[in-house]
Amino acid sequence: MTWNIHGALGLNPDFDLARVIALIERHDPDIVALQEVDSRRPRSADADPFAVIERTLGHYGLGAKSIVTADGAYGQMLLSRWRPRAWAAHDISYPEREPRRAIVADIDTAHGPCRVIATHLGLSFGERRSQARALLALIEESPSTTVVVGDFNDWLFAGSVRAVLRGACPGRTRFRTFPSHWPLFRLDRIYCRPACALVSAFTDRAARGLSDHLPVIADVAVTVDVAADQPASSSQDETMVAKRSASAASALR
Repeated sequence: MTWNIHGALGLNPDFDLARVIALIERHDPDIVALQEVDSRRPRSADADPFAVIERTLGHYGLGAKSIVTADGAYGQMLLSRWRPRAWAAHDISYPEREPRRAIVADIDTAHGPCRVIATHLGLSFGERRSQARALLALIEESPSTTVVVGDFNDWLFAGSVRAVLRGACPGRTRFRTFPSHWPLFRLDRIYCRPACALVSAFTDRAARGLSDHLPVIADVAVTVDVAADQPASSSQDETMVAKRSASAASALR
């Protein structure tokens, strides 16, 4: 699951983090990437979103705080049900632009090894092209099934992030996710290598009142051979990222 939670502000100025967490819990994702986690807004003493999200979901979490001030921090999180074998936050910032990070986690899931890369790319065209090349290097160094998730701020095609990543991660979602009340742009995506690793995906319109982005939720299969690009057999692959419950299915209606 990937979701830009817009500081959990949404259309409600009361910073309703609890409703954001409740929506995530309803889908019960094994791995979730969140962007625009913001602890700089007024809140109670123990309501640091980075800490609250990790504690409430009960996952192993890594927060990449790209902006830190006296009032708090702003950035993204990657959370996993399984303890990562290794993970790190890579600086993919572009000169004179807002700091950006890519969280890379190598995870031994219950069904096999997987590399997950979570990011939130910049707003300018040249910035995103540079950051896409940095992501490409992180993808190509991994022999495992690879999943790249996040808000790519990418609405073009020629020379865009999609054009750079489609060869390395041919499996990808194509949902319009922004703005959430009338989605026009495919900013939030899940990319997979190999293509057959992406089993199914959907969005949840219930998020419209919580953020200006819709989340993207996917069923991902960990494959034995990342070079293979054929439908995975059930004997080799298992569903990893999101277990589609009845409540998740109802969100599609």
